Amino acid sequence: MRIHSFAILSVTALLALSGCANKKNKQYAGVDGDYVSGTPLGERTEGANFMGANVQRGLYAPVQFGYDSSAVAPDQESKVAAVADALKGSGKTVIVAGFTDERGTQEYNRSLGEKRALAVREALIAKGIKANTVQTVSFGSEMPVDPASTEAAWAKNRRAEFGIVK
Repeated sequence: MRIHSFAILSVTALLALSGCANKKNKQYAGVDGDYVSGTPLGERTEGANFMGANVQRGLYAPVQFGYDSSAVAPDQESKVAAVADALKGSGKTVIVAGFTDERGTQEYNRSLGEKRALAVREALIAKGIKANTVQTVSFGSEMPVDPASTEAAWAKNRRAEFGIVK
């Protein structure tokens, strides 16, 4: 009886742990496996695909960030203002994609990319863009602008880009 009870308990624990593992694996689940959020709290939600044909990218200059920083620097605020001015009242959805340089773990870089995207999202909202029209996605160190391992390349890769949903 004890062996049978132990076996049942072991199987139950294993199933519970596998359920937790699945939730953890879905932490960054979104469209194409990328982290997508539409909330300032970083809740995981499905959203528009930043790389999709229905998203116009490259219309606005990316916001650059300092090393290990998610703060929108004063010299980058005009980039956010340009996007806000163009989108105000349009009803269009904007996706803010956060990126990092190659240094750091994948988990750390996804988190930092998320923080950068959320910081730009909050700056857009502060400039009058409706919160429900701004989504975020974190690519971490994926899709570098410059693949070199130099300070200059890393500085280019620390950014948030804008995608406008058509």
